Amino acid sequence: MIVRDPRDVVIRPVVSEKSYAAIDANVYTFVVRADANKVEVRQAVEAIFNVKVVNVNTLNRQGKRRRNRRTGGWGSRPGHKRAIVTLAEGDSIEIFGG
Repeated sequence: MIVRDPRDVVIRPVVSEKSYAAIDANVYTFVVRADANKVEVRQAVEAIFNVKVVNVNTLNRQGKRRRNRRTGGWGSRPGHKRAIVTLAEGDSIEIFGG
């Protein structure tokens, strides 16, 4: 198993209405490396934010198909992997400085 720096596994938090609504239930969403597994994500979040992780779910999001206006051809936006992390009762992450 490759040992990575935790900040190389967790890339950034997801900023959306759905992820903000889940914060009330102690669930946070992050964009992670495409080759990261659930164990690596759990260890990275616990190391970076000093919290206890109860559950990790991952999903791969395919990039949207986009049309090039200049050439008329098709391309796509890049896909990414997300991790939905549930924290233990009483733990929280102050992602946005608030």
